[in-house]
Amino acid sequence: MSTIFITGGTGCIGSVTICQLLKDSGVEKIVVATRSNNAAPLKLWLGEELDPRIEFVKLDVSDYAEIERVLLEVDPTHIIHLGAYQSPDCSADHVGGMAINTGGTMALFDAAAKLTNLKRFVFASSAAVYGMRSMYPQDIIDEDAALAPPNHYGIWKLAGEHLARLFHDNTKVPTVCLRLNTTFGKGRDKGKTSAPTNALKAIAMGAKAGERMPFAMPYQGRENYHFVEDVGACFAACTVQSYEGYGAFNIPGKTIPIESFLNLAAEQAKELGLGEFVSLSITPDCPPNLFVCDLDHQKITNTFSNLPITDIATGIRQSLIEFQEMAKNGSLTYSTPAS
Repeated sequence: MSTIFITGGTGCIGSVTICQLLKDSGVEKIVVATRSNNAAPLKLWLGEELDPRIEFVKLDVSDYAEIERVLLEVDPTHIIHLGAYQSPDCSADHVGGMAINTGGTMALFDAAAKLTNLKRFVFASSAAVYGMRSMYPQDIIDEDAALAPPNHYGIWKLAGEHLARLFHDNTKVPTVCLRLNTTFGKGRDKGKTSAPTNALKAIAMGAKAGERMPFAMPYQGRENYHFVEDVGACFAACTVQSYEGYGAFNIPGKTIPIESFLNLAAEQAKELGLGEFVSLSITPDCPPNLFVCDLDHQKITNTFSNLPITDIATGIRQSLIEFQEMAKNGSLTYSTPAS
């Protein structure tokens, strides 16, 4: 039986990961380290009555001494580290982003090195560790490509990967880094690449209001998409499935032009009877998507089994259905591109 310690467990990826982990009968307890104690994102997936295997502990990952105290007290068998400032916060507050994304990660690895029962450490990295798409001549980019983070967020994530490798070298605890790109779907509320999800929310909110709510994407180009439920399943699988060593992996996804994503959203909305509420576009002369696309995910699918990859249109359709219901009951949050 396993005890899983997860930072960022009340965020988008953390919540859906916990939902997937609870499907495993071998998971005895999930300890959620949270600064806010806000369980609402978990309830999106689990309902009002949370599974009794979930426990909460209040923790700020910038409090390095407290990280060690809490982690040694919990003594987990598995750790998933998702807690981090997102890209806009790192750009606005470089020092704060470094304290959370690098300092907190380093403190967690240092404390984890003192555990005696730890069997796996999973670190949430990002496709932001790669450079701009223009620096890669190849059609598909794998994990061995040159890394040149385009912003502070990517720099901190790359530092986290190096800390993860060093942790494994020193402890031999199997350690996995998962590189995320654009996750879309229920629960995705923060970060620059929440824009595709907000485009879908605009349709649902418009349907509730009875009028179009125009949404313009704040960047252009192509984008590598992951459906949120697939991401949760991937983190869960890479936590509990058999694995030895250290590895950095691209999470399964698919790259398409941003315009194609918006067209799929319009098509699915029309099929669901929401076509009159679609008003999606790309901001004229907006900057290109900052993060790399066309990522190869063969390495992770060859290493771990039964990782889902939902068709983008299917993921959009499911998201629209869920957002429409959430809009009706008043639980849907929505941000415009300028906010």
